[in-house]
Amino acid sequence: MSSVIKIRKITRDFALGQETVKVLKGIDLDIGKGEYVAFMGPSGSGKSTLMNLLGCLDTPTSGQYILNGNDVSKMSDNELAEIRNKEIGFVFQTFNLLPRTTALDNVALPMIYAGASKAERKARAEKVLADVGLADRMDHRPNQLSGGQRQRVAVGRALVNHPSIILADEPTGNLDSKTSVEIMNLFDAIHKAGNTVILVTHEEDIARHAHRIIRLRDGMVESDEKQVAELRTE
Repeated sequence: MSSVIKIRKITRDFALGQETVKVLKGIDLDIGKGEYVAFMGPSGSGKSTLMNLLGCLDTPTSGQYILNGNDVSKMSDNELAEIRNKEIGFVFQTFNLLPRTTALDNVALPMIYAGASKAERKARAEKVLADVGLADRMDHRPNQLSGGQRQRVAVGRALVNHPSIILADEPTGNLDSKTSVEIMNLFDAIHKAGNTVILVTHEEDIARHAHRIIRLRDGMVESDEKQVAELRTE
């Protein structure tokens, strides 16, 4: 299996007044193409910081990060923005949708930055919304949609540019348990379609959807375990 993510000796320090807080302390990690991975860990373990680095929203203090063969650890902000838009689809706990914009236009947004034509954007966004079960909600704005539907729009937006990786940060954190199950079933389907999926979650039942759970503690990898199939099919 080829690696889509390869990180070596990654550290991330933050200045806090006169002090330096070491959040990540030399992490090595490989994630293969098509894997389904969950990051877990208590508050302060470094999982959100690591997620930001993997998503090219931040750069490491030291170490190397290779994403799909590109060394992104030394890139400029503009280069990172380009890689982010091309290689990574983000799904956030708070949906992060534009409130005055339809579901269709929210999903099409990343394609504007990618330089796609208007016709191409519309056709692709319509297909993606149909794929996530919202063919009949394309012209609705976020305030006309339920929480689960909003998250489906966010998932559609993450998929629209055919990214290498889907990064989901607590994707069910604002949803009730029934809707959480529906959204996780959607992630399972996205993974089965061949996408690499990385979740950050503090909920064991959500993490069990992944095929591999990486637990962080105090800025280091505490454990990295493949999931047994029986656990995932409960």
